[in-house]
Amino acid sequence: MRVFCLSVQIHAQSYQILLLLTDGILTDMEKTKLAVIRGSRLPMSVIIVGVGHADFSDMEALDADDGLLTCRGQRAMRDIVQFVPFSKYASRPPEHLAKDVLAEVPGQLVDYMRKYKLPVVRPT
Repeated sequence: MRVFCLSVQIHAQSYQILLLLTDGILTDMEKTKLAVIRGSRLPMSVIIVGVGHADFSDMEALDADDGLLTCRGQRAMRDIVQFVPFSKYASRPPEHLAKDVLAEVPGQLVDYMRKYKLPVVRPT
């Protein structure tokens, strides 16, 4: 697995985007869920791109499009994960992949700012 992190800073406010490229399934789903739940309180989003044709059902579960992620009585404050299987875009223009990979990030950023009552700083 390769991990990339993009940091965006705007007037002393920062929001992290963690990009995970994976070709396999998780070895410890519970620890991963707990890490995502903890991360849901931080200014961050996690984008997971599944490469290959493995069973990515664990990644789909982390995406939590049907409700907030829960584990051992803990619940995520917000949805921070976007999962996209790369194989779905093999015969499509690259901009389709980019659009879907980044689709949830603006909403996740706004959700974080609202939860913590942070002011929106508009570029000048």
